[in-house]
Amino acid sequence: MKTANPSAKLLAVLALALPLALGAPAQEKPAAKPAPKAKAAKAGKAAHPKTAAGATAPSKANPEASTPAAVAAAPAADATKTEMVGKRDPFAPLINDKKDTVHLPPGKAGLVIATVHVDGAVRSGNTMIAVVSNPEQSVYFIREGDKLYDGDVEKIGLDGVTFKENSKDAFGKPVERIVTKRIYASAGEQQ
Repeated sequence: MKTANPSAKLLAVLALALPLALGAPAQEKPAAKPAPKAKAAKAGKAAHPKTAAGATAPSKANPEASTPAAVAAAPAADATKTEMVGKRDPFAPLINDKKDTVHLPPGKAGLVIATVHVDGAVRSGNTMIAVVSNPEQSVYFIREGDKLYDGDVEKIGLDGVTFKENSKDAFGKPVERIVTKRIYASAGEQQ
């Protein structure tokens, strides 16, 4: 048996290692030939773009699909797609602390009594008009009998507004309560 030249061995190793260093896979054995289209037609199947070896058949749209780099990259791309399916984001919280947000209707009908701030009251003829604002600093003029999101305006005075709030207790039973909000709240009073 003949011993090979050490420089020839080095060249053979470099020939295999160089494509790996450049990011292309080393080609140790030739790629399998695609099945002839005639056999696929005889079996009653349409020709599939993937061959038996997993290589993509060249097409007019992608003529480079049969290159060794494309053949090696195609299964890797498919593997990452299948890995991510069904996996949850590790940084997403396990418990959802967000409460379902209620989309309030526009205008006075979207005012929530607990968040309303009474800014002033004015007498107009025989009726009273109150100036109120919501947390977004939108200003509204309300009158006695106006319907709000969770109640009605009961009475408007020069010092504040009385609301009839409709809510539910912990068991879902409807509860009505009277809430008075003053323009200048005293110590310990809601504003």
